[in-house]
Amino acid sequence: MDTARQHDNTRARELCAGLSEGEIVIFDKAYIDFGHLWTLMQRGIFFVTRARDNMACRVERRLPKASDKRILKDEWIVLKVHYARQDYPSLLRRIKALVEIDGEERIMVFLTNNTEWAASTVCVLHRCRLSIETFFKEVKQTVQLVDFLGQSDNAVKWQVRTAQLVHLLLRFLAWRSRWAHSFTRLVTFHPRRSLA
Repeated sequence: MDTARQHDNTRARELCAGLSEGEIVIFDKAYIDFGHLWTLMQRGIFFVTRARDNMACRVERRLPKASDKRILKDEWIVLKVHYARQDYPSLLRRIKALVEIDGEERIMVFLTNNTEWAASTVCVLHRCRLSIETFFKEVKQTVQLVDFLGQSDNAVKWQVRTAQLVHLLLRFLAWRSRWAHSFTRLVTFHPRRSLA
């Protein structure tokens, strides 16, 4: 957790500093910094990220069609913008696929430096990142983490951590009691009503 003053891609370098060769990093497109991606590539770290909509590139080679019909394109690209190409001078793999999000199929475009994985593997890896986002969304909704009681960093962090613990305990209780209904039905908070 951090303040909104710092852009995500500036923190990415710090977060990836301890990674070792062969490990995998999964980013959202807010983290795209081609210089950082090139550093990861040189360190032997694999990455998967979403491509920005306005990314200028040239297709160098189209890879054979996958048997999975949800994979629309699998290709090697080179960046066209001079500064981006300076930051990442090698080829990138771009995969365009239909991905199911909230029961709806959407077209998403992914970038990776891995040449061996199946295109569907790249999509599955990114779906893992989406499950983390879904978890935080669920925490905010079920534990109603919308108003903060304190304004300091410490107060906000404690409230978020407490909400996560409450969510985890409720999940455990639902699992332990073999709750047959939806999790959100189990977690219903009602404000106290005055008896007057």
